[in-house]
Amino acid sequence: MEEKPWIKKYDNGVLAHINYPEVPLHHFLREAALRFPDRPCTIFNDTSISFQNMDLLTDRLAAGLTGLGVNKGDRVGILMPNIPQFVMAFFATLKIGAVVVAFNLLYTAREIEYQANDAGVEIFLVLDSLYQNVKEMQSGSRIRSFIVTDIGEAFDYTKSLGSDLDRTEPDHQIVKLEGGDMWMRDLILQADSKQPPTVIVGPDDVALFQYSGGTTGISKGAIALHRNLVANSLQFRQWMVTLADGEEIVLMAIPLFHVYGMVVGMSLAIVMSACMVMIPSSRDIQSILENIQKYKATFFPGVPTLYNAINNHPEVIVGKYDLRSLKACISGSAPLRRETKEHFETLTGAKLFEGYGLSEAPTATHCNPVLGENRTGSIGLPLPDVDCLIVSLEDEITPLPPGAIGELIIKGPQVMQGYHHMPEETTQTLRNSWLYTGDIAWMDEDGYYYLVDRKKELIKPHGYQVWPREVEEIIAENPKVLEVGAAGIPDEKRGEAVKAWVVLKPGITATQEEIIQWCQGKLAKYKIPTQVEFRPLLPKTTVGKILRRELVRQHLEKTV
Repeated sequence: MEEKPWIKKYDNGVLAHINYPEVPLHHFLREAALRFPDRPCTIFNDTSISFQNMDLLTDRLAAGLTGLGVNKGDRVGILMPNIPQFVMAFFATLKIGAVVVAFNLLYTAREIEYQANDAGVEIFLVLDSLYQNVKEMQSGSRIRSFIVTDIGEAFDYTKSLGSDLDRTEPDHQIVKLEGGDMWMRDLILQADSKQPPTVIVGPDDVALFQYSGGTTGISKGAIALHRNLVANSLQFRQWMVTLADGEEIVLMAIPLFHVYGMVVGMSLAIVMSACMVMIPSSRDIQSILENIQKYKATFFPGVPTLYNAINNHPEVIVGKYDLRSLKACISGSAPLRRETKEHFETLTGAKLFEGYGLSEAPTATHCNPVLGENRTGSIGLPLPDVDCLIVSLEDEITPLPPGAIGELIIKGPQVMQGYHHMPEETTQTLRNSWLYTGDIAWMDEDGYYYLVDRKKELIKPHGYQVWPREVEEIIAENPKVLEVGAAGIPDEKRGEAVKAWVVLKPGITATQEEIIQWCQGKLAKYKIPTQVEFRPLLPKTTVGKILRRELVRQHLEKTV
């Protein structure tokens, strides 16, 4: 208790230690199907799929993937928005012991190709509108086949579970598949539901490669075992003391390809046997508001910009929507402003509390109490079974007392196993079972933690991850550019925005619009700089490294 002052601040009923079952993550889908067979697992476009049917559909899709030669340990790519088919693809992959590799919907073909090749993806499940984009990069990858789905196919899946299977051809008029590729619906229909895969999957099998910036450089695949995902899901289930199994409605607007949505949204919902109301785009505030009101959503994980957008929506301001069904809302991925929190709580009656996590854990490590004190600016308390230290920035070993600023390091059952094919980076990040987060923080006397800065200089527009180096590399390819630095600057709409500082070659001229246009098609939209500043030189260290923080400091001085 003395070493963990935060425990005394836990809500009543939250255990300091949890006994984690030795099961794979998909065990909880099967359990939900047995406990609440007729309860909706997903609702999308007024069509629901029950837990029992979701379990059966994932069995069939798992059998179909096995028939395509997917074996235990193989990597399966998923590129879909928040639709029921993402849930099917995710749990079908786990049921055969394969590894999920989820892709950001905003990635360009170039970015997808890098991640697919790094992970070794061979089978790729994709939304039809994105099919042509990813098909272009197949020749440079190990991908053997694409399994394609239509947003409207969710209507067809429930029909396919009767004794008389609906084997009519789907009406796909727009997208024509090339040889070797097939529709996800057809793969499910062809599978024998009486013979689901019999692959033995245990807690120590790999479940997920979640790509992250880690503490340095390029994107890395954080390896999560089933036990890591089970632990993090159950830690958060323990934390959510006001929610009841089999009764909650989750507004699923944060992207499922993001580990935050994947664990605190989808996995937690499955553990709680909660219904997920699927929202394909988190920017569709109108749809979010309509679905909260229509389905009486009770739990809504999100990000500060999303809650702020609701606060300021004209139809919310005039009282068109009743949002008071909401009980609890978690805010992550970026700092939550007090004004946003207080306004949203007044508007909905829900409790909005801030948490913290990272892809390497595989998402959540801290959260403010649901019922207890929420301290302004704090990411909250460590979750059950999570150990935390603030260590010296000088030697990276010496533990610091409350109030002292240093690097946040974490140990817990949800921490990743390392980075895929990156032993040096793994050694830098995992030391004696401690995860070095790269985040600078401090702890108060009661065990509440506060972030000060990001040591790794990660930029988070709208909560997405952008690494300065990849932005710099793209801009540096422009023949007019001599040097470039990139960093995040405060942005009211995005939380953070990408800015580039450019030194042009002697005698060359260029415009901001020209540099931004250069990035189009080479970087995902959210990674493209919103501002470009031309300078005669960039601040550097004595060894020639560009001082990104100095660039940000100078930018802030100009804007004061």
